[in-house]
Formats: sequence, structure tokens, C-alpha cells
Amino acid sequence: MESMTLTGLLKHVAEKFPSHPAISISGKFDITHARLHELIERAASQLVSAGVQHGDVVALTFPNTIEFVIMFLAVIRVRATAAPLNSAYMAEEFEFYLSDSESKLLITAKEGNEAAQAAASKLKIPHMTVTLPEADSDIAFSPGPPESNLQSASGIVNDPSDIGLFLHTSGTTSRPKGVPLSQLNLVSSVNNIKSVYKLNDSDSTVIVLPLFHVHGLMAGLLSSLGAGASVTLPSAGRFSGTTFWSDMKKYNATWYTAVPTIHQILLDRHLSKPESEYPKLRFIRSCSAALAPSVMARLEEAFGAPVLEAYAMTEATHLMASNPLPEDGPHIPGSVGKPVGQEMAILNENGVVQGPNAKGEVCIRGPNVTKGYKNNPEANKSAFQFGWFHTGDVGYLDSDGYLHLVGRIKELINRGGEKISPIEVDAVLVSHLEIAQAVAFGVPDDKYGEEINCAVIPREGSNIDEAEVMRFCKKNLAAFKVPKKVFMTDSLPKTASGKIQRRLVAEHFLAQISTAKVPKFGA
Repeated sequence: MESMTLTGLLKHVAEKFPSHPAISISGKFDITHARLHELIERAASQLVSAGVQHGDVVALTFPNTIEFVIMFLAVIRVRATAAPLNSAYMAEEFEFYLSDSESKLLITAKEGNEAAQAAASKLKIPHMTVTLPEADSDIAFSPGPPESNLQSASGIVNDPSDIGLFLHTSGTTSRPKGVPLSQLNLVSSVNNIKSVYKLNDSDSTVIVLPLFHVHGLMAGLLSSLGAGASVTLPSAGRFSGTTFWSDMKKYNATWYTAVPTIHQILLDRHLSKPESEYPKLRFIRSCSAALAPSVMARLEEAFGAPVLEAYAMTEATHLMASNPLPEDGPHIPGSVGKPVGQEMAILNENGVVQGPNAKGEVCIRGPNVTKGYKNNPEANKSAFQFGWFHTGDVGYLDSDGYLHLVGRIKELINRGGEKISPIEVDAVLVSHLEIAQAVAFGVPDDKYGEEINCAVIPREGSNIDEAEVMRFCKKNLAAFKVPKKVFMTDSLPKTASGKIQRRLVAEHFLAQISTAKVPKFGA
């Protein structure tokens, strides 16, 4: 049973590779797999003392720090559910996510998070901070839980059906969907990622993506820990182009995974300030948004490693398909590779499986796939049909079994791997007293794959301008959801039946701007 849980796998790794480094905090300290396991067990016991019970949801909002890693794993160790949240959210956004997840406790870094704490206070959710000052100190809670028995978590037995992770994925409705992921989902995905990239205890990577996102959490962090490998967390708690390669070299990194936006930043830096030498990497991984073949070629030339594009989404606990390592087959530019660890089929609208090169909806099933959205029967009905999970992506499998994505059924805006519901942005825009109608839409973008634009019809007699719309958005939306360009207009293109259709609006205003054409897909 233990082998079918993430916690069981990590316990096994700690026993097999006790003295191997697990996590390094750049320039500060290193923690071995055995020490990490000990810290998790002790933090888990503290959570038990604080009253956290089986099934409770614990919200975590942190930079990429050792404290986040320990608390995430301690929460799932006590059979509770970890709900990582983006620390850039505004108070209203925190209020929605905390409420929708039914969080019982909010945990933050020592410095706290004003917006998250305001939302938690409003919802009467208690707040704790944690810090690990040194590698050999205990994790300190504030307020400290009652005196705890440091062995009180040792008797807890994890089960594959335990919901370990709760994330939201923005839907095409204004309500983001809650995705519960079980211990079985987590360990299945970790094993899939380990197998396709042959991750082992000699591998090392630097985390560049936020750990509240399934890509960084699953592919960067947990798959490495589950392989007995090591990860480095940048000292700033987030990606930094100026320190990335020095960290990669210092910690003998063998690979990294990132979104195209970060690959582009590293390429730009390579052109302006190249390193004297680059580490010898086994591979570079790209996921969460489309990677243009031309960018792939430049990456391979600049950094001397194969670039493997992959395809993933939250509901699949990240990985669904990937291009293989060179020894296992070709990696094909423009393709997201072959299915990994699950069944995949292209279905038409009647649920009939399509043959090679025939387009349809990409559908999957396997132990890594969520059992369903939380409290959302309507979404579950449409997502789970004909015995498959429907991704909302349109694509085809070629005669060699490689998946090619050609577009999306859904209207999500995919900005550098962050999925944004345009209706959520619409709702904020039209809440402004001087805006009559508003439509947010995605446009192709060189750097992010897609950017957000919006078209706004002011109320009659209003003098509202682009600057005021931007100011309002910045006040009421997380920075990554703020439209890059605002089109002020007195009419919006409509269908023959008079409906405003996002695709038509996008095409109409896209004609007014010049930008690279990059396809959109993936999670």
C-alpha cells in the first residue's frame, strides 16, 4: 500500500539514499533526504498538535522556499490536503480560493502575506507562520501549537485514496474549477516523469517555476525527490536569470524544466551576456505552453542539450505526453511527444476513437487522472464522457504515435503557462461603473505564447480611458491577469445571431496589431 502513495515513496527514498542531498538553498545550506524526512515527520507532528485532521484542507502561500517544501509534505503526511496558492493574488482572489477549497488553516512564510491574511481573517480561518532558520534547527511555528509529541505523526498511515493536493484550474466559465488529486495520482505522475526522463539519484536540477503550480511542483520538485535526486532553490525564492547558470554549475545540475517564457529569457541573456561555459546537461524540458520550433533549435544550439517538449495539465497531475530522451527515439519539433504512463486517444464528438493523423479531442485515462472536479457536477459531466477524460485540446496522433496539438476547444488564455479565465477578467472590467461591456481575449505573443488584451465599451457620457482601465485592473487583478493592451471601442463584432463571440473579437482587434503567431495549448 505504501508504494502507492507519494509519502511512502519519499520514505523509501530517505531510507535508500539517506546521505544524498535532497534540497539545497543556494548559498545557504543543504538538506539530505534523511534530514528532509525527519523535518517532515516533526512538522507533521506539530500539525497534529495544532488540530489538523484527516481530510482538512491547509492553504499554503509561500515563495519557493524550504519551508514550503517541508509544510507541503507534512500536510499530506497527516492525511490532510495541501492547497498551494499564488502569493501574488489580491485579497478578493484569496477569499475565493480559501472559501472554495474550504481551507481550515492558512500557513505562510515568517514575513506573512497581507492579502492572504486579510482574506483568512474575514473567513475566520486561523493563520500560522513557519520558518527554518538553519539546516539543523527545528521548523518553528508561530503561534506555536500546544506541546507536541514529536512522534505523534508516526502512527498515521497514508492511503492511496487520500486527497493530498487541491489546485484550481481556470475554466471557461467565471468559476475556476477545483481539482482534488489523490496520493495515488501524485505517485503515479512522479513515477511517469521519472521513467520518461530516467531521473535517478545522480540527477540535480534548479527549480525555476513557482511551486504553487503543478509544473514546478510535480516535474521539478516531487519527481526529483522521488528519484533520490537533488533540487536547488534559488536564494531569492524565485527564478533569477542572473543567478540561474551559476546555481546550475555550482550544484552540478543535469537538467531543468521551464515554460517557453523562461527559455526565451535565458536565450536573450545568452545573446547579450553569454556564460564562459555551460554545464553539460542530459536534457532541457519545456512544458505548459507551445514552444516554437525555431526557439527549440536556438535553445539546443546555445546550451548543447536536447530540448524535450511535453504536454500536461492539472487534471492529469501534470504529465500526459513527452518527447523521449535521444536514446529512446527522436524528439520532434512541433510535437509534444508520446503518451507517458496513461492511455491516450483522439475522439470525435461522438466518442469514436480516431485513426492516425485524424484530428479530434485529446482524451486520456490512467491512475494519474483526477477522479473529478470538486462540487462541480456540470463540469464533470462534460469532462468525463465515453469512459475518458476530455482535455479540451484538439490534436492528432501521427503514425509513430507522436501527439500534435492544433488548437483548443476551450477559451482559456495561456500566458506563459498560467491559465487565465477570460470571463474572470470580463467580470472585473464590467464591475467598473463607467464600463458598459468588456471582452478579454488571448492574442499570440513572442515572449509568453499568449497575452491578454481586452476590448471595452464605455458607458454613455463616460470619459474613461485606457490608463484608467489599466489602473482599475492592476488594483483588482493579480499582475499576470492584467491585460497588456486595452482597446477602447463603441462596438464589438457579433455573430449573425447577435452574440458577442470571443474568437471574433480577438480576430477583429488582432488585425490592428502585429505579433508573432504562436499556437496555444497545454497546462
